[in-house]
Amino acid sequence: MSIREQSREFEGSERMMRRVILRRQPPRRCPTNNTVTIVRNVQHGECQRNHAINVGGFAVDGCMEFFPSGVEGTAGAMICGACGCHKNFHRREIHINVTCHCNSNSG
Repeated sequence: MSIREQSREFEGSERMMRRVILRRQPPRRCPTNNTVTIVRNVQHGECQRNHAINVGGFAVDGCMEFFPSGVEGTAGAMICGACGCHKNFHRREIHINVTCHCNSNSG
């Protein structure tokens, strides 16, 4: 395990410390001593942007899923084509699939 500390200077003499921890782990194994594959899929769900924040209320636009307005790698890929909000306003859903590659050697 290696630890690296970085500091950034802000206005005045205040400093904010940020610690980054890097860990290297061997490949995971299942009980039968075979390798395990972990696949993470990220999807963006409904928009959570509050459009009535200026008047002290709460109102969302009803956009139910992020739909990119441009191709991958362009600035338009970060903007929703349905509601016009940035991708970060949409609820992030992480789906994790763990697969054990077991060999059935019955003899």
